[in-house]
Amino acid sequence: MNPDDPLLRILACPLDKGPLVLLEPEDPVLDGASPEQALYNPRLHRRYPIVDGIPQLLPSSGEQIPEDEHERLLKRITP
Repeated sequence: MNPDDPLLRILACPLDKGPLVLLEPEDPVLDGASPEQALYNPRLHRRYPIVDGIPQLLPSSGEQIPEDEHERLLKRITP
């Protein structure tokens, strides 16, 4: 999935129905770095994996992110 994919405009969090942010893979050397793309809901601090290009948007697929990682992710997604 790429950042300008039109699908990103219509995908929504299954819990609060709000927009999601695409997270690109980070450098795998970093601690806690996810090697895969993911969709992130900064309002609920939930990350949803993208497996083989398919977003996994079931509520049970989401991962709750701790506050310290949320702050780190906010720095990545805020220009």
